[in-house]
Amino acid sequence: LIRNFTAVVHDISAGMTPASRLQVLAPGRGFRPIDRDGDLRIDPRSYARYDSLADALASVDAEGAARLYGTLKPRIEEAYAEQGFPHVPFDRTLERAIVHLLQTPIVDDIPAVEPRGAEVFAYADARLENLSAAQKHLLRMGPRNVRIIQQTLHELGVAFGIPADRLPRHAGRLAT
Repeated sequence: LIRNFTAVVHDISAGMTPASRLQVLAPGRGFRPIDRDGDLRIDPRSYARYDSLADALASVDAEGAARLYGTLKPRIEEAYAEQGFPHVPFDRTLERAIVHLLQTPIVDDIPAVEPRGAEVFAYADARLENLSAAQKHLLRMGPRNVRIIQQTLHELGVAFGIPADRLPRHAGRLAT
């Protein structure tokens, strides 16, 4: 679990989606687009696939999580070093990952998508498509869940000792 945790955090800090490492948390239903007046858009019902994940994250006690992190920190640093990062403090990677996700814009509109192969879709708006894979994955969870996850990440970051002034409060809304 610790090795997987460090790998997931590293992936996010590098802008990569950690989905392949978190298959156990993958939603049971797939992504669905809808046709709106000739435009393919994300079906808002697709966002509900992530409601329980966002709600579970929101239920985490930030102070308790920080204590657990402190207790496990020697094993976390060891696992991170084993993965090829012996001279990089994991705290720095964790902060980069949290900040990266906090910089994801919130999109209240229903974004247009374009097919890019069999069951693969890209955002039609270049501003969204140019986000990192990690940010796009968060965005696909829907505005409700992005808000919940970002609020929780902010609370966790502060509890973990990241100065609040280095944690974006929110990236802002993006109209599509």
